[in-house]
Amino acid sequence: MKIEDDVSEEGPPPQPQRRRLCHLTIWKLLLIIGILVMAGLVVSQCFAFALLYGRTFSLHPSNKVSIVMVVRNATVLSSSQSNKSFVIDDTYASDSGKETGYEKETKEPDKRNDPALVDKVKDFKFEKDDPKASTKLTLSNVQNQAGILSIVSQRISTKGMGSSDADSGTLDSLIADRNSVSSVCNVKQTEGCQPKDRKMKPLQFVSIAFNNNSTMTSISSSVLKRWEKQPISISQMNSILLNSHVSSHYVRPRWFSVRDRELLSAKLQIENAPVIRNTPGLYASLFRNVSMFKRSYDLMEHTLRIYIYREGEKPIFHQPRMRGIYASEGWFMKLIEGNKKFVVRDPRKAHLFYLPFSSQMLRTELSGKNIHGQKDLEQHLKNYIDLIAGKYRFWNRTGGVDHFLVACHDWASQVTRQHMSNCTRSLCNANVVKGFKIGKDTALPVTYIRSVEDPVKDLGGRPPSQRYILAFFAGGMHGYVRPILLQYWENKEPDMKVFGPMPRDIEGKKIYREYMKSSKYCICARGYEVHTPRVVESIFYECVPVIISDNYVPPFFEVLNWEAFSVFIQEKDIPNLRNILLSIPQEKYLAMQLRVKKVQKHFLWHQKPVRYDLFHMVLHSVWYNRVFQMNPRG
Repeated sequence: MKIEDDVSEEGPPPQPQRRRLCHLTIWKLLLIIGILVMAGLVVSQCFAFALLYGRTFSLHPSNKVSIVMVVRNATVLSSSQSNKSFVIDDTYASDSGKETGYEKETKEPDKRNDPALVDKVKDFKFEKDDPKASTKLTLSNVQNQAGILSIVSQRISTKGMGSSDADSGTLDSLIADRNSVSSVCNVKQTEGCQPKDRKMKPLQFVSIAFNNNSTMTSISSSVLKRWEKQPISISQMNSILLNSHVSSHYVRPRWFSVRDRELLSAKLQIENAPVIRNTPGLYASLFRNVSMFKRSYDLMEHTLRIYIYREGEKPIFHQPRMRGIYASEGWFMKLIEGNKKFVVRDPRKAHLFYLPFSSQMLRTELSGKNIHGQKDLEQHLKNYIDLIAGKYRFWNRTGGVDHFLVACHDWASQVTRQHMSNCTRSLCNANVVKGFKIGKDTALPVTYIRSVEDPVKDLGGRPPSQRYILAFFAGGMHGYVRPILLQYWENKEPDMKVFGPMPRDIEGKKIYREYMKSSKYCICARGYEVHTPRVVESIFYECVPVIISDNYVPPFFEVLNWEAFSVFIQEKDIPNLRNILLSIPQEKYLAMQLRVKKVQKHFLWHQKPVRYDLFHMVLHSVWYNRVFQMNPRG
């Protein structure tokens, strides 16, 4: 019995015990498999997130530690050297239109020069491997005040984030000195900061890092593709203009009128204009052909008659807005509706028909009624066209070819290109690759009016001998070009004054004007769209415009020789900007600056219009394009 007991104790375990061991092993295997599956799901979700919200081509050296973290509308870049990162939100601009060098007065006061505030920013840092460090950078005590790269991440932690240098993670690297603080202000922030009515495009961003050895750039694929396409140069635009006069945008009217014969007669006289040696009030080198311009302008004054439709309810129709970035359309509306020389009451006497709507008010008013889509805006204008086409015979006679509109809102080119495509469109957003037709449409200057009572207040600038700054730019980080401009040229050379938005107070505005008055060249970099008020501002302060906006058709392109008084630089040549400007001989610069002063009169609004001023130049461009649409074989 004893032997049997010993044998039974050393033998195999009972059957129930074996089952329990088997079950336990199976559960362990299932748990391991579950953990692996969950890990796979997390990795796949992170990968999908990266594909959805942006792709970064990192060009940082391998011996540097760089972490690029993408959120909805912000990119934080941390490395061992001072880095700045800007997000490019390539969408339509909102109605705020903050295109000038400083923001609107309605915003809260600027505090970026507050020493206490700067100290608060400097105290905020990432500690290496600090478990409390995270990117919840709401920076409530700093955001929208000091102009620091204000970012709100969405539950993305950098727990344990470190770098090769102990202090490289501090926000001191974002503000080398208090003068450079403004340069990173106004960066696009979180999704909640975006206007709800804006149709967002996929995220684009440019992340540019500087280190001791070289300048490294990381650009989104969409921007690279944009630059791969060769832009339409000024010389190519000249060819398009000449071809448009030969081929013409002519649409045969349903019947020929007396006014058509008058336009054909005017075209013949302009084409055969005698050469004029003496042109009082005009500077010949500013024009493509000053003799043709003079003859055309004189004929316009003596011949042109315009009918303004009375239909349309305020505030979208017949209610001009005279201030802000879209003021050009408002000033023209006010001055033409009060004009007795060109305007007639009998539409049968009219050569042109004016559609008196405000693209700015169209956008603002319908947005207030929760109507936000571009198609809705197009439908509203179509309803108006149907109204006048049903009431009058003139639209139907030509299909709208003898009608014109003046619109400055960014969206105007899109909302008018379908139902008003035959009209002569005077547009601020004159992008030759997005539907603007050279020879039919005309480019409207963007004029930021600050004083309705005195629109020419503070006109002029310093003489060339007192302009010690080579080039100047200040403005918000709108679009994809300006962040690149700042990254290459902010605080890089003493004669290149390149900043973000200037302070919004009276002193900040004065500083902005003084920079323009004291600079040889004023950089006019595109924002969300190709146009910018800096072109006219440069002329206003007698600073030679440097236009960095691919495919932009400048104002009054039909008659002005823009290359005589401005510099055009392709966007991809921003790294070589300073060398290009320095290569311009002093004699050529002096000639261009003199022409800027001479062309200035053509870009000024007056309460009572004067010859060759901005009102008459807008009207002349519409008249000129309409005249050259006429075909004697019609």
